[in-house]
Amino acid sequence: MKNYISILLVIFLLSSGCSKFLDRPLENQAQATTINYTDLSLMYQPVSGVYRTAASGTFAKWISVAIRSERSDDIAPGNDDAGQVAIHNFQSDVTVKSYWGINDMWISMYAVVLGANSALAELEKFGKNIPANDAAKTKQLAQYQAEVRFYRALAHFWISRTFGAVPILGIESNDPTNLGAASKSSVEDVKKHVISEMDFCIANLEDARPNAATHIGAVTKYTALMLKAKAAMDLAGNNSGSTYWDVVLDCTNQIINSGQFSLFSDYYQLFKKPGKLCDEAILELQYSDFGKSTGDIVISGGPGEEWGNFFFFQGPENTFSTVITGPGWMVPTQKAVDFLKSRNDSIRLKTAIQYCGIDGNPDTFSFTPDGDKISGNASRKKYFNGKAYYPRSQMTDSRVDYYGANNNVRIMRYAEVLLMNAEAKIRKGQSGDAQVNLVRNRVKLASISNVTLQQLLDERHAELICEWWGERFNDLLRTDQAATILPGFVKGQSDYIPIPQAQEDVNPRLK
Repeated sequence: MKNYISILLVIFLLSSGCSKFLDRPLENQAQATTINYTDLSLMYQPVSGVYRTAASGTFAKWISVAIRSERSDDIAPGNDDAGQVAIHNFQSDVTVKSYWGINDMWISMYAVVLGANSALAELEKFGKNIPANDAAKTKQLAQYQAEVRFYRALAHFWISRTFGAVPILGIESNDPTNLGAASKSSVEDVKKHVISEMDFCIANLEDARPNAATHIGAVTKYTALMLKAKAAMDLAGNNSGSTYWDVVLDCTNQIINSGQFSLFSDYYQLFKKPGKLCDEAILELQYSDFGKSTGDIVISGGPGEEWGNFFFFQGPENTFSTVITGPGWMVPTQKAVDFLKSRNDSIRLKTAIQYCGIDGNPDTFSFTPDGDKISGNASRKKYFNGKAYYPRSQMTDSRVDYYGANNNVRIMRYAEVLLMNAEAKIRKGQSGDAQVNLVRNRVKLASISNVTLQQLLDERHAELICEWWGERFNDLLRTDQAATILPGFVKGQSDYIPIPQAQEDVNPRLK
């Protein structure tokens, strides 16, 4: 049963150890006394606010990224933070439940939901001033509503993947008596809600690649099709007979048959400046220094907030550089390295795995493929995440204080669409060879025939390795392999992170 409650922000404003949420005003909280809702040229403003909220230290926020990524066997915390270590080891005791990081993630994710609800309320006010015979503006309003509803649904999707049964928050009820009384919806109902929302979005979003959209990089029909397919894949789980595989196949077929997408030829550069908003991009969070040495800059977390910088916290502990550096968190595991080596997957290995100096000695060093010098470190970390590595040669002059400032964060890619399409076909007794081999050939791996389900899952693992959105863990969970592959995982107990104690203290319905 869906449980919609008031959109008032105070439900979730709880103090948390390192959170700056309370220091930031909620974007999109428009002032009715200062906005002229008859001026329809202003109608995109609440929409752009949702994009800002999602990108500015929220979806790519370091603690949320760490929590999602560290539950796989590809990424280790790279620090001794008790909460992160406990999450990585699948503990579910008070260490995790009281950890400030999961409360911060909860607050940040629901901030996107609440911001989206506020934006939708503002769009309704603009909509009342659209003349009944103005079909173009009516269509534009529906598109803007769809962009906002996409981000609201994506936030619910990720919250549920992390915490399991959670509240679905909409704008249908504004009764203050509901304040702090949200009830949980089941994981299945959350995913069904996401699919329903995507049906609205698919019908109303622009039919274009994101890099060809009117607002470049905006979500489009194809972004919504991919999220719908991902929700359906989760609902199908490991049941090859589930009708949800028909949904996955239909959605991914529409993306493929549109002819609008293609794989970026250079997998290594895909995650760097040349790959920004390429024809493979289906969803990216956009950041930029605009290629200028001074002036405006858009960076996750904002200027002066290094820990909000998606690239910085994954940078190596590098004494040879004040540019390619960071605390060295989110470290690729030896298991990830060995997996790629066992496949002779050299291009993906070069892309995902970058090397530090030797044996914890800061006087030793290695070089990246771009020639950046990386020292050893006292923590004895061998690797750092190459998909978050941004070469010095690609940085704008005088912008080196903001590592990765002129790069986007990749979330959804066409390569995954091809692999989702292949999995649906294989589960339905069809051939997924063509789609799998497109992905393999891009990284110079030979074509294979009669691809099995496990080969497909291995290809997903290799293609998405060391990325940040929880796909590796989710694949192991939905295919019932997690207990076999992940040390410490207990089926039925480790599937989700517990809802933060701070949230349950405010709202006992969340227990």
